[in-house]
Amino acid sequence: MGPEALAQVLRPLGEIFNARDFPDLLVGLKISDDAAVYKINDETAIINTLDFFTPVVDDPYEYGAIAAANSMSDVYAMGGEVMLALNICGFPCGLEPEILTGILRGGAEKVLEAGGIIAGGHTVDAKEPLYGLSVLGRAHPDKIFTKAAARPGDTLVLTKPLGTGVITTAAKGEAADPAHVAEAIASMKKLNRDASRLLQKLDVRACTDITGFALLGHASEMAEKSGVELRFSLRAIPFLDGAKEYANQWFFPGGAGRNRKCYESRAEFVPDIPEEMRQLLFTPETSGGLLAAVPPDKIALAKTLFAEAGHPVWLVGDVGEAGCGLRIVD
Repeated sequence: MGPEALAQVLRPLGEIFNARDFPDLLVGLKISDDAAVYKINDETAIINTLDFFTPVVDDPYEYGAIAAANSMSDVYAMGGEVMLALNICGFPCGLEPEILTGILRGGAEKVLEAGGIIAGGHTVDAKEPLYGLSVLGRAHPDKIFTKAAARPGDTLVLTKPLGTGVITTAAKGEAADPAHVAEAIASMKKLNRDASRLLQKLDVRACTDITGFALLGHASEMAEKSGVELRFSLRAIPFLDGAKEYANQWFFPGGAGRNRKCYESRAEFVPDIPEEMRQLLFTPETSGGLLAAVPPDKIALAKTLFAEAGHPVWLVGDVGEAGCGLRIVD
């Protein structure tokens, strides 16, 4: 569902529950973040999220692993750890059992890698495969990440390159280099667990993961909820090999247009940024990286910690005072 339609559907639901009656709900519909957060006691909050989608790759195992990594990403975007998950499955009647087993095995092994366990799930008949997880995580209630905590002077960092959406679309059109597809699959399967743990050591409070609403959609939400302007340097933003090539050939999924229609009014581009690059920044990502606002006095430490962990990180912009929402320069 596109962001505008989703907001319209959810808006009336926020009026049903009075926040004063649920003081332990730290993050819910009223705040609209990456996951819900509920305080259990002074030391523990639980994080709850779910996600599922149709296949983005042909291999059943890879599809299951990607879907699971994507589902768990919201827990990491809130600064938490995965505890357990439930399968969400929709499969066509007559689909070969080995395909179903491959999907579920891919998801299960990815949850195990995250240190969690799959404890059950639910399956329905569907016209095309659907798979994902409902995920339960935990965090300290005073240390959760939210979209609403970016502050002027912070540096914006990104922990994975962009381009999975345009590459998988090119692959569906049988126009993608297999090496580019393999790199995109590896990126989508990579958990955001290590990145989240490193960010927790940097006093980060503002974070989101880059998924269906694209870099500029999720960044726009962070800017709006934090009351700031996020400024990006296009040349500093990392892209997977092949992503710009397929953007030039206009291999964009339908979600790119929906995202652009919703968020473009909040983004100011310098005039010389080409049309295909603008569209690429609105293109949905699957299991993308974390976008975080790092306090200025922690940037040197951030570079050191990520380098020591062998984990890539890119400094892609900064946070300014309230303005247009997003500003993108060359």
